[in-house]
Amino acid sequence: MENNDEQLTRRGSLAKLAGLAAVAAGGAGIWKASEADAAGPNAVSSGLVTCVLSPEMTEGPYYVAADAKLRKDIRAGRPGTLLALKLGVANVASCKPIRNAAVDIWHADAGGVYSDEAQNNTVGQTFLRGVQKTNADGVATFTTIYPGWYPGRTVHIHVKVHIGGNVVHTGQLFFDDALTDAVFAKSPYSSRPNRDTRNANDSIYVNGGSRSMLAVKRNGSGYAGSIWMGVHA
Repeated sequence: MENNDEQLTRRGSLAKLAGLAAVAAGGAGIWKASEADAAGPNAVSSGLVTCVLSPEMTEGPYYVAADAKLRKDIRAGRPGTLLALKLGVANVASCKPIRNAAVDIWHADAGGVYSDEAQNNTVGQTFLRGVQKTNADGVATFTTIYPGWYPGRTVHIHVKVHIGGNVVHTGQLFFDDALTDAVFAKSPYSSRPNRDTRNANDSIYVNGGSRSMLAVKRNGSGYAGSIWMGVHA
């Protein structure tokens, strides 16, 4: 994903994310290649490329189904570094993008707080929660902020994928630690230094998190992150 917010398309970005390029990007694509020159859905039939199933991970204690509102911008006034997300969903059996899948995400704010949680004193609030449907290219887009940290967990975004009313994937999306360090050096994150958990010692990340790493690049004053999730449709 480039800084000009280039659209993910079936012909374009699926091919770009294919092969060793996707694997080298930290597992951000759904593709696994056996040849360096393999690229795109057409390579599936030749056997050069196979799709990778996104790892299932715990839902965690902060999911609130009733708060799943259809909206692209989920910030609700929460301060933080801008993060544009493009989350692709593809059928792991065919490597084809899936249209109209409901992608449901939720995460902590810059202070490590979740909305609509009694223990966070945020009951009735719905910031940083939302759902988007995938478009014809299999991509759901969100505008949010870079998540903050809370004790015992590395920085992450929770995700569920629904198809036809059924949950087909529950996972978590992760960030490179060096990137998080750079983001957290600035306000409002810098008011909470000394995060206690990084990827390597996070109990969830160590069970497949490297295959759920967002590919992140600068996007103006913020960042743009993308990933393809392979699911059983």
